[in-house]
Order: sequence, then structure tokens, then C-alpha cells
Amino acid sequence: MSVVVLVGAGPRTSGILERLGANAPELFDGPVEVHLVDPFAAGAGRVWRHEQSPLLRMNSMAEDVTMFTDASVTCDGPIRPGPSLAEWARSCLSSVPLEPSVRAELEAMEPTSFPSRRVQSAYLKWFHQVAVSSLPEGSSVTSHATKVVRITGSAQVRQRVWLADRAEPLVADVVVLVLGHLDTVVEPEHRRLAEYADAHGLTYLPPDYTADTDLSAVPAGADVVVRGLGLAFVDLAVLLGEGRGGRFTREDGTLRYVPSGREPRLHVGSRRGTLYHSKTGYRLQGAPPEPPRFFVASELLARPGEIDFRRDAWPLMAKDIAYGHYRELFTGHPSRVLASWEEFSARFAELDWYDDRMRALERETVPAVEDRIDFERLDRPIDGLEFSSAEEFQEFLRAHVEADVARRSDSAYSADLGAFLALLGVYGQFAVLSASGRLRGEDGWWHGFFSSIASGPPPDRLEELLALSRAGVVRFLGADTWVRAEDGVFLAGSASVPSHVVRATGLIEARLPVHTLPHTADPLLRSMAAAGDVTDVDGLVLVDPADSRVVDATGTPHARRFAVGPYTTRKAYAAFARPGTNAPNFRQSDEVARAILRFLAAEADGAGESVA
Repeated sequence: MSVVVLVGAGPRTSGILERLGANAPELFDGPVEVHLVDPFAAGAGRVWRHEQSPLLRMNSMAEDVTMFTDASVTCDGPIRPGPSLAEWARSCLSSVPLEPSVRAELEAMEPTSFPSRRVQSAYLKWFHQVAVSSLPEGSSVTSHATKVVRITGSAQVRQRVWLADRAEPLVADVVVLVLGHLDTVVEPEHRRLAEYADAHGLTYLPPDYTADTDLSAVPAGADVVVRGLGLAFVDLAVLLGEGRGGRFTREDGTLRYVPSGREPRLHVGSRRGTLYHSKTGYRLQGAPPEPPRFFVASELLARPGEIDFRRDAWPLMAKDIAYGHYRELFTGHPSRVLASWEEFSARFAELDWYDDRMRALERETVPAVEDRIDFERLDRPIDGLEFSSAEEFQEFLRAHVEADVARRSDSAYSADLGAFLALLGVYGQFAVLSASGRLRGEDGWWHGFFSSIASGPPPDRLEELLALSRAGVVRFLGADTWVRAEDGVFLAGSASVPSHVVRATGLIEARLPVHTLPHTADPLLRSMAAAGDVTDVDGLVLVDPADSRVVDATGTPHARRFAVGPYTTRKAYAAFARPGTNAPNFRQSDEVARAILRFLAAEADGAGESVA
């Protein structure tokens, strides 16, 4: 029987299993022996495991989450539709065993709810079972709750997969690395800060996955500086506030936070200085979105030479995102514009995004400034603003966030959703361009900008953060936040309030570890790098852009080894997707599954390969 080992058992692995089952009748319909190796439960994996705080939630609405391909997906394999999380919730309650609190949440959940991660964990576990049942008759799936430490074997022989807790290896025809989010060794800067904290009796927490962090080290009542205003900070505020016994109550329509007395005081800032934009709470009012028209990776890659991000890519990306914004504005809110969509879009298509004539077109046809899209202002909304006191800045930023929540909750501004959906299409095209190895000049800005616009928290989470701010549990520092370790404490301030300096006894890095191959803590990647079994491209594992085979140090793709995930040059395709968006993760999973099945079929035809 053919043997496939998948290193990692999270939702990306389940997606590959589903694609193996879907494509097997065409390419290789024999039984397959599958081994999943992951310390965490199959289906949910580390990030989406059930064993985390029930307070932690998704930042996607239930109707916007699916693990199934649909008619929008352009792949060679068959489309196998299935329920979104919202649809599954309506149909599962009588047939799926569920923990009582999860069942209660599902019973109350609406399609536009932002579910807990434990609800998503239940959906992913169910999908995993569906994926396993789709494999060819006679197949088996075995889970190993451990880690892979090394793989040996040339492309001409079956692979030996060595596990941390057993002496004998698994012997496989094909190995797929589906490693997900990985830990890193502590960087020198963070090591120095930890040593400083130890020497002065302070608290320091380096970059980490917030759900995994031991927050008991953060004392009640302490002044703690937090670097980062993204989703990691949102989770941190939840766990150090409501997670420590505080509660929210609504008084005269305003959400208030009632402290438990166990909270620290969080002084939080970042480069941008503002919280991520709220997720929208409405649906499109106008025409459905279109695939990218201007930023098409294949067209850029048809040009010779290197591709510069700022010169060649970003203007086209911005134009496509703006096109989505204005398509929704003109078709969903025609009373707010002075031209037809047909007229506007024809003129729009002829102009470069940063052409002065594009600004003139916007002024002529979109009277309200608030209906126009301004990427520089979206990216750095408080640049250049200075405040005389910390209190003045708190009032300003709370008003800024309140305005953002109001806008993202009002369907009159559904053009923002049009931009968001266009952003998703651009993200997929960017991943293809990045995987080519020809992109230059992108220093990480794009991912930060994308996250701030598209990966923000639900509106009610921002409302809770405002309540925490009014209660004094959260204090905003401002833009271009700086932190220094001196005078026996952590000092912090920002460009927004130059006169204000915080003296704190703690520092928390509210951001994920930046994983690079030279600094990985994963034993398998470390051993592969040492053996020359991977190629390092800007800290990422090089994979063949055609089918995600691992490329070794000689530049040769290994016929029996595949890799998917954020640590590879094809980068971070999300494990699940929004329905109807031709999501790149489905396309990649289909490519990988078909390549595996074709290889297994060829092996079966030429039986007798050595296992040495």
C-alpha cells in the first residue's frame, strides 16, 4: 500500500486530504496509508485547538468561513461543495457530538456572528472526518501526537521519517510538510531585554502566540508597555481583562468595563499607532466583486527581469483595490456619485493609480471625500499629528476608533467591503508573484498594510477595547512608539505625544514571532537545513511554484517531498477561505494532491523501488 506522511495535522492538512480523496478516482484510486504527525489534535491543529480560552474569537463572520471548494475555484480537480461554518451550524446540532458550551454558542449563532475559536475548532474537526472518509476504500489514517525530527532518503527511494518518541522511522512514499505557524529561537534583542528584566525584577514577554503565552507572570496593577496593536494585542487585552474576571456592562447605550482589580495597566503603541480597522458587519449592496483586472501575476511575470514592488506591483495592486471600492460605491450607492459605473470604470481603466488625472476623476465623480479611497491615509492615519498631553491623545484615538467602528457597521459605507474583497483577490495574486522569486523591494510593508485593513477584529471587540480604555486598563501611546530599557525600568513614548514618557515594570511584545529558516526552532527544518535538503530564500523554504515540491540546496525539487505554509516561498495561504473567492489555498491543495497522486500512480506502475 502507498504511504503518505503529513507533518502537521491542522486544517491545511485536512484540506489536502480532502483533495486527495476528490482527485483519487481520476489519478490513483488505490488505498493509501496516511500518517499524521502533530502534537496537537488532527483537524484543528495548534491555532484552532479546542483547549484554549472560550473568550478568544475569530475575526471572520460565520458565513465567511468555509473548508470546501465551490464554483469560484479554478483548479484541475473536481469541485466538492460543502457547508460554510454558518450553514454547518444550522445542520449539525442533532448529529455531531459537541461540548455543551460550544453547542449553546452554535444554537445562538447568526450567519453574521463572529464565532469563538472553539466553535471553529468543532467545524474543523468535523471537516477532517469528512476528508478522511473521502479517501479511497481501504485507506487508513493514523495520528501520532509528536514531532518529526528528521527525514532521510534521496528522491529515488522511499523516505524514512524519524519521530521524536520512537526508535523506528515511518517509511513513506511521499512526505508533505504542513507545519503551520512555527516557533523561533529567541532573537538577540529579545534575549537582551529578558536579561535586563531578570536583572531588575521586571516582566518581559517576547513575541509569541498569545493563546500559548503564560500570562500569570504579568502582575495585577502593574504598568506594562505593549508593543503591537494587531490581533495579538486584542487577544492579550481579552485575556488580561475579561479573562481575569472583569466584565462588560452597557449603561445608557455605552459599553462600560467593570474591573476585577486583577488587571495590569497596558500602555500600548506601535509604528502605525492605531488599532487595526474593524471588520465590516454588512453585505455588499451593489454588483458582485470581480477577480483582479490590473494586478495579474502572470502578466507581470511575462515581463523580463526583476519586479520592483513599489514601481511595478503596488500601483497595480492599489488600482485593483480601488476598483473594488468604487465598483461597490457606484453600483450600490448611485445617488452618491456623479457618473454611471460604465463611464467611470472606462476612464478609471485608462489611468495609472498615481496619475494626477486619477485624482481629478475622483473629484469630478465622487463629491464626498469620505467616499474616496486614500491608501496612504488608511496606512498611517495619525502621521504628523502631535498632542499636548496623553489624555488629549486618549480622547482623540477613542473618537478615531469609534468613527471606524461606526463606518464599518453602516452599510452606507459598503464601498469599504468592496475594497476588502478586492484586497483578498490582490493578496492571492501577490502570493503567486512572491513565489516566483523575482519580486524585489518588499520589506514586509504589504503584509502589515493588508493585516491592518483586512484582518482587524470584529466591531464589538473594538467597542470592548474602548471600554477598557475608558476604564484605564488600556492606554494608547501613539505612532512610532519607542521603548528603552534604562533606569531600572522600561521607558516608552511616541511621536504623537512627545512630552509623555511612561515608566513601566513590564514589556510585552504583542506580535507573532517572525519565522525565518536560519532562526527556526523546528527540529525538522533545522535538520533539513543542516543536511542541505532545503534552499533558503530570504528566510523561507524554497518550493517549486508549480506543485510545492521542496527544492534542495542544489536547486533540485525533491520528487517525494512537498511543503505548504507560511514558512515557504508560497507563503501564508490561509487554511480556510471566504466562499466564492477562488481562494489560493484550495488551488494549492489541489495542485499538491494531484502531484502526490500522479507520483503514487507512477510508483505503482514501476513497482520494486528500494526502501533503503
